[in-house]
This record gives sequence, C-alpha cells and structure tokens, in this order.
Amino acid sequence: MTQPNDSLIVQAEMLIRRPVNEVFEAFIDPAVTTKFWFTRSNGKLEAGKRVRWDWEMYGVSDEVHVLEIDVPTRIRVQFSDDTQAEWRFAPRAADETFVTILNSGFKGTQDEITQQAIDGMGGYTMVLCGLKALLEHNVMLNLVADKAPDAHVKL
Repeated sequence: MTQPNDSLIVQAEMLIRRPVNEVFEAFIDPAVTTKFWFTRSNGKLEAGKRVRWDWEMYGVSDEVHVLEIDVPTRIRVQFSDDTQAEWRFAPRAADETFVTILNSGFKGTQDEITQQAIDGMGGYTMVLCGLKALLEHNVMLNLVADKAPDAHVKL
C-alpha cells in the first residue's frame, strides 16, 4: 500500500565557519550553489518562484517551488515529488553558522519511504560537506558528481 508519511523528518546538520549571510546566499545564488550541489539553475531562489535545477552529469533535473524565504535564517522549498526541504541558518560567533536541513513528505510503501529518508539524509550531508569545503577552504570536492560516477550520462 502506498501512503504519504508526513511525520517522518530527516535532518542533516553542519557548522560552517563563515558568516550567516554568506552561508545563506550560497543556497540562494546558483553561481555559488553550482560549485557544491547541482550543475545548472535558471535563477536565484525567491519566495513564490519556481526554479529549475539540473544535475547534468546524471541527465536529471527538478523544478523547485520556493515556498518561503526568511533572510538570512530560513529557506523552504517543495520538489516536484512533493517532498520538502527546509534550510535553517543559525548564527553562532560572527564567523560561524550552524546549518540544519530538514527533509520531509516522503511517499510510497514503508520500504520506499525508508529508502527515500536514508537517501535524503545522506545527500544533504554530502551537500553540507561540499559547502563547508567550498566556503571555509575554497575547495570544490565534486561530492555529488563523484557519488555515482557509473551513473553519469555519456554526452
């Protein structure tokens, strides 16, 4: 039986040693986000806007509906599969931001929901690690592309 699971929320967190405005902007501005997550976007995130994100190496894309933006503390989006992600940005010291990503809205059988939750937590943890390396050390780790190199599409 397929059913939505509105109560399951997975969470990934990371301290990024950069000011909150810079960390927040890294998720809003595709000029930065494409260095650690997706490869192309048709625009910056703005509340109410729909934005396309592409992972060209895998030949996939998604349309993201930006539900809410509270500068510089929160971003909430809905993906085309109706799952949602919420980024929370909590400033610590002047040059530290604690980022929490919540992922919810999984659907399917219990096994499918479990797999989606595991994949979501792992994926967002990789995204945060890539962001940390980029903003703290100016290193692009290519984590998303290197996660599944055998799944890359041939051009």
